[in-house]
Amino acid sequence: MKTQVCIIGGGPSGLLLSHILDLNGIDNVVLERQTKDYVLGRIRAGVLEHNSVQMLRDYGLGERMDRIGKPKNGTLILWENRPEFFIDVKKWTGKQMMAYGQTNITEDLYAARESAGGAVICEADNVALNDIETDAPFVIYEKDGAKHRVDCQIIAGCDGFHGPSRRAIPQTHRREFTREYPFGWMGVMVEKPPLDDFIYAYHSDGMAMAAQRNPMLSRYYVQAPITDSPSDWSDDRFWETLLHRFPAEVAAQIQTGPTIEKSMAPLRSFVSEPMRHGRLFIAGDAAHIVPPTGAKGLNLAFSDVHYLQRALVAFFKDGKHALLEDYSQTALRRVWSAENISWRLTKLLHVFPNEDPFEQKIRENDYDLLLMSEAAQHALAYEYIGLPFDD
Repeated sequence: MKTQVCIIGGGPSGLLLSHILDLNGIDNVVLERQTKDYVLGRIRAGVLEHNSVQMLRDYGLGERMDRIGKPKNGTLILWENRPEFFIDVKKWTGKQMMAYGQTNITEDLYAARESAGGAVICEADNVALNDIETDAPFVIYEKDGAKHRVDCQIIAGCDGFHGPSRRAIPQTHRREFTREYPFGWMGVMVEKPPLDDFIYAYHSDGMAMAAQRNPMLSRYYVQAPITDSPSDWSDDRFWETLLHRFPAEVAAQIQTGPTIEKSMAPLRSFVSEPMRHGRLFIAGDAAHIVPPTGAKGLNLAFSDVHYLQRALVAFFKDGKHALLEDYSQTALRRVWSAENISWRLTKLLHVFPNEDPFEQKIRENDYDLLLMSEAAQHALAYEYIGLPFDD
C-alpha cells in the first residue's frame, strides 16, 4: 500500500488529523491496534476548550456537539472553610467551554471517515516504523496472520503513551521530562443526573470532583493513594468519601447509586522532546501527558493536530517545508503552557503526602489570591480556556 501520510493510532487525534488531511486532498491511512468497538468503548474526559470546539465546527464535525453538548462558562472550586470560587472564563475571555464526551467525539470522527471512504485499519498488530530519517519511510504491521507494508512520505504518531511511535525516535535524539504524583484519581460512573457545574472540591482529606458526561450520566472522582485499586473501593466507601469532601449543601444534591464503571487513574506529567524526528511527527499522548486537573489532555492533542495538519497541507499542496521544520518548537510552546497550568492546579487542589505546614500555607494563600485579585482571576481564566493558537 502507498499513501502520502501513514497515521499510527485511531483515537481522536489520529482520526481528526486523517479527516482534515482528507478534506485537503491529502491521501492517508490510519492504523489502529485495537478493534473499533474497543476504541469507541473507552470512556474519557469530555471538557472541550474553545479552540477545540471551533476546530470541530470548522471541519464539519460540530453538528451533534452543538445539539447535545452543554456549553460551560467555567468551573467551580469549593474549598473547605473558605468561600467558593468560579473560574469564569466567559466573563474574562468572552468564550465558553463545552461538555461533550470523548466517546461522542470518536463516534463522530469514525462516522466522518467511513462516510468519506477513509482507510482506517483496525486490529493492526506489531506496528513497526522504518527508515524515518529518509524521504521514504514505511510502516510494517500484521493483520489476520499476514504482514503488510505501507509506504509513505510522512508518518504521524498519534498512538498514545504506550505506542511505538515515540520509541522509534532514537534515545540519543530524545529527551523526556517526567513528574509522577504520589496519588491518583479513583473515579466512578453512575447513571444519575449530574450537578449543574464541573466542580473541584478541596478538602484536608483530599480532592473530590464532579463532572458530566450526559444528562443521565455522571462522573465523580476522589483523590486516593496511588497504591489503591478499584477493588479497594466499594460503592459505599466511594460515596461516603465523596460526600464527606463536598460541603453539605452540595453533597445533598449528588444522586448516588450503583456504579457502572470504576477505575484508578494515576497522575503524571510527561513531555518528550522533540516532537519530530526525520519524517516522523508525534502528537497527543505519544508526546505528552498532563494530569487530568484542568482537562487539558484531549485539547492539547487537538492543538498538536492543528499545527501538524497546517504544516502537512503547506508541504503537500505548496511544497513548503518551513512549518514542518518548526512543528516541534511551535507545538511544544503550547504543550509546556498546558503542563504549567495543569501542574499548578494539581498543586492547588490536592493534598500531598508528607507535605510540611509551609507548603499548605502557600496553597491557602494561592487560593486567597484568586478570591481577592481580579488580575489573578483573569490570568487563570485565560489559561484555563486554552491559549490561542500561534499564527
